[in-house]
Amino acid sequence: NSRIIISGPPGSGKEVIARLLHTMSRRSDGPFQAINCAAMHPDRMETELFGTEGGEDSPRKVGMFERAHMGTLLLDEIGDMPLETQGKIVRVLQEQIFERVGGSNRVEVDVRVIASTTKDLTAEINDGNFREDLFYRLNVLPLHVPPLRERSDDILVLAHAFMNEQNRINKTRLTGITRETEKALRAYTWPGNIRELQNLFQRVAIL
Repeated sequence: NSRIIISGPPGSGKEVIARLLHTMSRRSDGPFQAINCAAMHPDRMETELFGTEGGEDSPRKVGMFERAHMGTLLLDEIGDMPLETQGKIVRVLQEQIFERVGGSNRVEVDVRVIASTTKDLTAEINDGNFREDLFYRLNVLPLHVPPLRERSDDILVLAHAFMNEQNRINKTRLTGITRETEKALRAYTWPGNIRELQNLFQRVAIL
């Protein structure tokens, strides 16, 4: 049930690992919610996380923390979260209590938080872009996902899995991978990591 920071390059499978951790945890019957901090406009971040109280002219909006109650919340690309929001996250992690935007009612939740990042958060702390107190609250168990080029034994396992996946999705009949192709897959550096390998087999299935 510990909080975790998963670090690694883009496309290396950080969200897949976060979902696996949730599935294998005691919270597996609860919801899994994910929010991409890099894709979210800073002005909308708190609304998305904590929701809005609503009023006469607008309905109440439930935020990610409430949706993840009794489950897991993935804060994807936590290094891109605005500093002001980081401060509010610190309090929520400590107390598991927050107020919706525009409201005064206290909302209590039970949420396990996992964070992921492509950035060096220690460097971000030194540059003043990331709160040190938030880092130490999240970084109970650090997990690093190496790039695919450093996991050559995984390449063929993943390649066969993606080939079978495409057979199911596109009703194709890809039957195997030649030794020559295996050597080429192992020799390539995969700058796009696992996502690039998956895209390759989508392309193979189509062509």
